[in-house]
Amino acid sequence: MAPTRTAAFEKRLKKRYAAEKRFRFAGLGAIIFSLVVLAFLLITMTLNGIGGFSRVEMSVPIDFREAGLSLDSTQTNHSETLQNLQRQGLPEVVDFYAEQALGEDGAAELSGDAWRIVADSIIASPSLLDRTVTFSLPANKDMANAYRGEGQADLQPLVSRLKDQDVIDSKFDPGFLTRSDATDPQLVGIWGALKGSILTMLITLALAFPVGVLAALYLEEYAPKNRWTDLIEVSINNLAAVPSIIFGLLGLAVFLGLFPNLRSAPLIGGMTLALMTMPVIVISGRNAIKAVPPSIRDGALAVGASPVQVVFHHVLPLALPGILTGTIIGMARALGETAPLLMIGMRAFVATPPDGFTSPSSVLPVQIFLWSDEIDRGFVERTSAAIIVLLIFLLCMNGLAIYLRNRFEKKW
Repeated sequence: MAPTRTAAFEKRLKKRYAAEKRFRFAGLGAIIFSLVVLAFLLITMTLNGIGGFSRVEMSVPIDFREAGLSLDSTQTNHSETLQNLQRQGLPEVVDFYAEQALGEDGAAELSGDAWRIVADSIIASPSLLDRTVTFSLPANKDMANAYRGEGQADLQPLVSRLKDQDVIDSKFDPGFLTRSDATDPQLVGIWGALKGSILTMLITLALAFPVGVLAALYLEEYAPKNRWTDLIEVSINNLAAVPSIIFGLLGLAVFLGLFPNLRSAPLIGGMTLALMTMPVIVISGRNAIKAVPPSIRDGALAVGASPVQVVFHHVLPLALPGILTGTIIGMARALGETAPLLMIGMRAFVATPPDGFTSPSSVLPVQIFLWSDEIDRGFVERTSAAIIVLLIFLLCMNGLAIYLRNRFEKKW
């Protein structure tokens, strides 16, 4: 006899179907909302950051044969050669030809470091001294703002005249990726901060990865199951959720207390971020090791492998893709951290890239934070451009994690 579907049953069934439909619409709405927010963020950063990859430049032809400049072939040091050109009057030569090409009022709006750009070109290619060369030299920040329709209104007639003469334009600035910090938004670059980030990440990886992996192996394969092991596991899980600024305070108290002369150095920054990244690597490592089937261990032991050989010849290679994925994600999180690095002094103005792990340096997130505090429109665009570079770096790291997981993942 077929079951009877009463009116009450039909009502309850209809309510369940309606609840399921509402849940599906809520999930779909959450996904759509997330995509809209992400698209808004990316579009806003892209529109604001496009201008950050360009700068306003003015064309100045210079006849070096008339200038009578020369290079001393015995000088190989860049700074000494630069000083030699300065003593020969290169700044005055640049000013003279700028006045001829732009007028006295236009030459006054060139960046004060324009002659250094000319000097760097001469040092890189001494044959320039034998001919006339047209340089695209950066305008100062007031002129750049006027070119974009902002800033001082009294410069607009000059901008219009130079546009009519076709000697001023906004051009792609490859030097943004090769220069370091500066006080003029026309001259700033991210290489110093980017190199500092790379050096800091190398220290973080060198310290956090081996210690984290060995700790995961010990806890999963060797540690006895007792109260002390449980306490260690709870402590590691809690450390993974501790706010990053706490690790900054720890680095300030311990590392800078031991090495007070290394403030703002990538070595201190890497040690601080290693403390923050290590619990993430331990947790991801333990999960990856747990995913290796016990039959792998039993089979290795059955053919005569020692417990150490089982772990390092069989378990660890099979768990390594998951460990690497967790490590890269933890490193990506560390790359974007600002608070702990601010605590250890990596917010200093550093105009030259660091020479090594103990040189003063900044990092890209801190550089973005410092530029965002500037009121000049040029720094706003440069900040957005630096954010784009950081996002690309993070996307590459996460893409690498996805590739490693898909490439080496084993299906059990």
